[in-house]
Amino acid sequence: MYDYLIIGGGISGLLTALELRRAGLKVCVLEKNTTGQESSWAGGGILSPLYPWRYPEAVTALAQWSQAHYAHYADELHQQSGIDPEYVGNGLLILDSDEVQAAQTWAAANQVNLQYLSDEHAVKVCEPELADYAQALWMPEVGQLRNPRLMKSLRQAVLNAGVEIREHCPALNLQTAEQQITGVVTPQGIINAAQVVVTSGAWSDGVLASLNLGLPVEPVRGQMIVFAAQAGLVSRIVLANQHYIIPRRDGHVLVGSTVEYVGFDKHTTDIALEELKYAGFNLIPRLADYEVTKHWAGLRPGSKHGIPYIGEHPEIKGLFVNAGHFRNGVVLGIASARLLADIALQRTPILDPQPYRVGRFEA
Repeated sequence: MYDYLIIGGGISGLLTALELRRAGLKVCVLEKNTTGQESSWAGGGILSPLYPWRYPEAVTALAQWSQAHYAHYADELHQQSGIDPEYVGNGLLILDSDEVQAAQTWAAANQVNLQYLSDEHAVKVCEPELADYAQALWMPEVGQLRNPRLMKSLRQAVLNAGVEIREHCPALNLQTAEQQITGVVTPQGIINAAQVVVTSGAWSDGVLASLNLGLPVEPVRGQMIVFAAQAGLVSRIVLANQHYIIPRRDGHVLVGSTVEYVGFDKHTTDIALEELKYAGFNLIPRLADYEVTKHWAGLRPGSKHGIPYIGEHPEIKGLFVNAGHFRNGVVLGIASARLLADIALQRTPILDPQPYRVGRFEA
């Protein structure tokens, strides 16, 4: 019998499993397909919410805790797994000009290093290949991770720590007795556990539905493309008009992303391809010299205001949730996993858990 079953092998599931295992517990991860192949793999890996001043304090608090620890955490994963998640602290350049005051107010209140670049020369110095922009906001301490490498590294670190991973093993039903979780029904039979954590991303509501419980998390499709550019063409993460560019170490340049409420449809579309290509060209004109080598889509776990659900379900003892991170699964990931473990193990939590409580939508 396991101490904890984790339902979902994305970033939230694997990080949660690692936190619980480090506390000496026997942990198993159940994944309906293969680990890390949904939104955890598909995202861009920016270690900041986009336009962070637009988010509620609950999101900022998780993001800042993670940001303070991610560089060291990435080094640890590299050492534990032998796979480099490619953490790069190359900063975020935001070109939208109509929210400067709001951004500066937020940065001052949260002690964030945010600089206003007030002329075209300063912007060009920061990112030479950028199209002509007269001003920008510069966040030099924002980093990034390469999602597929992060997930490979995290998976190996989890296995090396002694966590069992069962892939192609979906949770068909949650099993309870007298309002207490007892295990999970799977195609491999019933797997018993004293505690279960639902970390199933966009599918979390469906997992809880077997107990007639709800979670207001819904799939939100995001499409992205990548250009095979030369290394050094772009040096900064760039954000403008809801689109962003992310340069990787090897020269690949990602452009994202769409926000589409189309249910569980993960198909890519020609309309999105053209939208993303020209968004890239408008930011970095020289991208027009390179080919798009991949176009893909993922399903984000959308939630109200982007605030995830972290904690024990109010109706079933031993049933926990860590889901609903919307567009910020990576940047909120290590803080969310730590907070969930703190709550489950009754440790002093890193943050006030109240804003993330699972039953808050019923209030």
